[in-house]
Amino acid sequence: MAPVLVLWLAVSLSGTWAVDKGNFKTCDQSSFCKRQRALKPGESPYRALLETMELTNTRLTLQLINDNNKVRLLLELYRLQGNITRVKINELKPLKLRYEVPDVLIRDPPTEPLSLLSQDENGVVLSLGAESQRVIVSARPFRLDIMEGREVLMSLNSRGLLAFEHLRMRKDTFSYKVTSTVASVWDNIKRVFSSSQADPEAEKKEETDPAKQAETAKEEEEKVEDGMWEETFKSHSDSKPNGPSAVSLDFSLPGVEHVYGIPEHADTLRLKTTENGDPYRLYNLDVFQYELYNPMALYGAVPVMLAHNAQRTTGIFWLNAAETWVDISSNTAGKTVFGKMLDYVQGSSETPQTDVRWISESGIIDVFIMLGPTPKDVFAQYASLTGTQAFPPLAAVGYHQCRWNYNDQEDVTSVDAGFDEHDIPYDYIWLDIEHTDGKRYFTWDPHKFASPKEMLQGLMDKKRKMVAIVDPHIKVDTNYKIHNEIRSRSFYIKNKDGGDYEGWCWPGSAGYPDFTRADMRDWWASMFAYDQYEGSMENLYTWNDMNEPSVFNGPEVTMHKDALHGAWEHRDVHNLYGFYVQMATAEGLIQRSGGVERPFVLTRAFFAGSQRYGAVWTGDNAAEWDHLKVSIPMCLSLGLVGISFCGADVGGFFKSPSTELLVRWYQTGAYQPFFRAHAHLDTPRREPWLFGPENTALIREAVRQRYTLLPYWYQQFYHAHRTGQPIMRPLWVEYPEDPATFALDDEFLIGRDLLVHPVTEEGARGVTAYLPGKDEVWFDVHTFQKHNGAQNLYIPVTISSIPVFQRGGSIIPRKIRVRRSSSCMMHDPYTLYVALNPQRTAEGELYIDDGHTFNYEKEFIHRRLSFANNLLSSVNLAPDAQFSTRSWIERIVILGASKPSKVILKTDDGQESQLEFDFDSSMSVLTLRKPGMNAGVDWNVMLQ
Repeated sequence: MAPVLVLWLAVSLSGTWAVDKGNFKTCDQSSFCKRQRALKPGESPYRALLETMELTNTRLTLQLINDNNKVRLLLELYRLQGNITRVKINELKPLKLRYEVPDVLIRDPPTEPLSLLSQDENGVVLSLGAESQRVIVSARPFRLDIMEGREVLMSLNSRGLLAFEHLRMRKDTFSYKVTSTVASVWDNIKRVFSSSQADPEAEKKEETDPAKQAETAKEEEEKVEDGMWEETFKSHSDSKPNGPSAVSLDFSLPGVEHVYGIPEHADTLRLKTTENGDPYRLYNLDVFQYELYNPMALYGAVPVMLAHNAQRTTGIFWLNAAETWVDISSNTAGKTVFGKMLDYVQGSSETPQTDVRWISESGIIDVFIMLGPTPKDVFAQYASLTGTQAFPPLAAVGYHQCRWNYNDQEDVTSVDAGFDEHDIPYDYIWLDIEHTDGKRYFTWDPHKFASPKEMLQGLMDKKRKMVAIVDPHIKVDTNYKIHNEIRSRSFYIKNKDGGDYEGWCWPGSAGYPDFTRADMRDWWASMFAYDQYEGSMENLYTWNDMNEPSVFNGPEVTMHKDALHGAWEHRDVHNLYGFYVQMATAEGLIQRSGGVERPFVLTRAFFAGSQRYGAVWTGDNAAEWDHLKVSIPMCLSLGLVGISFCGADVGGFFKSPSTELLVRWYQTGAYQPFFRAHAHLDTPRREPWLFGPENTALIREAVRQRYTLLPYWYQQFYHAHRTGQPIMRPLWVEYPEDPATFALDDEFLIGRDLLVHPVTEEGARGVTAYLPGKDEVWFDVHTFQKHNGAQNLYIPVTISSIPVFQRGGSIIPRKIRVRRSSSCMMHDPYTLYVALNPQRTAEGELYIDDGHTFNYEKEFIHRRLSFANNLLSSVNLAPDAQFSTRSWIERIVILGASKPSKVILKTDDGQESQLEFDFDSSMSVLTLRKPGMNAGVDWNVMLQ
């Protein structure tokens, strides 16, 4: 196996190779996908047996039967709190249990009563409570329609593509020869199918048609040859001991042309139709230097899709952790704007519709239908199921400096000093795999990092921190404590024969801990204790890479699907592996502090619910302009499905960026939630000061802009944690009725009030930004120039330009005094930027806590800032919370103002004072200087 690893490393380290698509399956090479996709829309073989219906206060159950093979399924339907409908389909009597995903839902979702409205021989109608919502269950063929009034919101199995491959015994001698003698055919069929599941009455009917049975038997024989019981890809064999087990269901979305989500793909924000190519694939994979704008699987998988039109937003959460493919079709796909106009002129009555089909290799159908109706409702509904974004330490929202690898302690010290010398703030410096003792995680290289605590203390003295990588592949070495502990506790994943599964990764031969086991996760968490992780301190945090899991010599560079996690195959749990690794690591960082300190953990692989445990990044990108561009829709897509803490490697991981590309990437990354520069081992060094004084100044300015906005960023993370709303969000989230926003993915909003249009074109001299909202006004944050909404604005740019706009009617806090790290700015004063819109009250917030502990749950400052009728005020939103701050308000800048005759400040103690001010009449900007009140108290400022 060693030559395999050497070859893989040679490819990886070259830095010039693109992805070898031949290493990864297409749908045609994935037998279950090919098999399911071969089914064509039409009449479904599934029928609802209405006589089996049972309705309780919390759920409806109903049996379905496949009239082709007589296998029965059990349908469960729940009405959940918050306008969510849950549909589960499983075998009624499976040969063995089928996998149901645990640990992703934060609780058993609370239900609301279902009531029966009507029933006849064709189906039943159930009330969903709010606003005339109801579910219609049609019997023949089985179909579900969710309606509101006369409008169909969503249909299930309307195209007849429900498929549920039942578990069965393997018949190794499964063979038939259809002869001209009907009797001999029937003898063969009766022998094979005597033990199959069947409906008695239907079976009597089938007995009269032995030719039909022979045809079915022939079809079954052909399927056996199509990868049902064994499958080979390249040199790898999948034994498939449980045989075919795929599940599939189609959803129709009337009135919908725009769907989003199902990350991770390096593609546009708006998902494309897949009729002329592969479906979108969800299967966590280590994809070397991935290609752009295609549906290939990448490092993470969140099986959540949002559908949007001007009237409503809905969502589909397909809770299945196996390999999954998602097909999308549309009756308006390919039509030009002219074609749509022609339809309108000609009176075409065709309603736009998008059809989506989910196909998973194993498990059950467990789907949550989130009925909105607004985008924010859907975010809240999904958050009620899987939780919200973890609230990170404030420092994690700052800038991160990373490289594979900083060579030794002296290198770390030198880079740290370089940031001070060039007056560029940063919070975390990172160490990749070379810091360890021979790729043994939880260790340090004894020569290059001989005194890790001394190194960490040096950073702590400057109020800075470090992240070190801890990957989940464990070097097989009897002199390595971690390996010995895992093996002695039998915590490794097993191969199909029951031995410890071993594959090749960075250390060479490696074992893979079974993170699906709670006891394994508990043990892993305990390894982060300061007395276990030697050399660690409280300012050392963790990066989980390669946790798809990556197996260099495995099929598709990952684990064999027939590896075993106790009773379950890896195929059942694959997309959960990275989720569990990050979960256990985050818990370890919490436990080491006695539950006091918030963790920071970065993961490459993820699933639904990963937002609860930390940050993600877009993986091993390249120093190319298109990779810079695609970082925007990739992070927007993740935000839509709950994972707000997203970023891309600034500068690109592979290859070497031009100075222009590097500067533009810093300018873009400074306005994305996770802001980290990272580079490959073989690329030239690219610390920010290595590209000449002019470029250093440009990078410094981008990073400083990030730090001045940290109060606003931190406030957005607080709201994401509390509500599930995305931080970096598409324009349509805030302007859901404006079709001009529906496909935009080269600009975005941070929260509600900042609009960013990064420059992502080489040599650009201008960009065109769409400013939404016919009643909005937008202020350029650099020049204070005012622009009306609902227009495409051409903006001339130079290399120093970062087009950013503040929404009129908002108040944004900043800290203008930028220091070496966020912790150094903790007690610094605030400047409030008040952007006025004559048509509404200007509003904003100020959120302050200690920046690093879980005390934020009860000790914090949360204030509402508002400006109306020439009165600016600060009011306490959390009177029961206990926290005090030394920070004060040192400046207030009001955009779009008129010149007052005087300005009066009134503080909470009743004192009044007159404030000094400057007024720029050319830009209508009023600046109030040195008001001086504490940021945590009530006050108001009156313009007279």
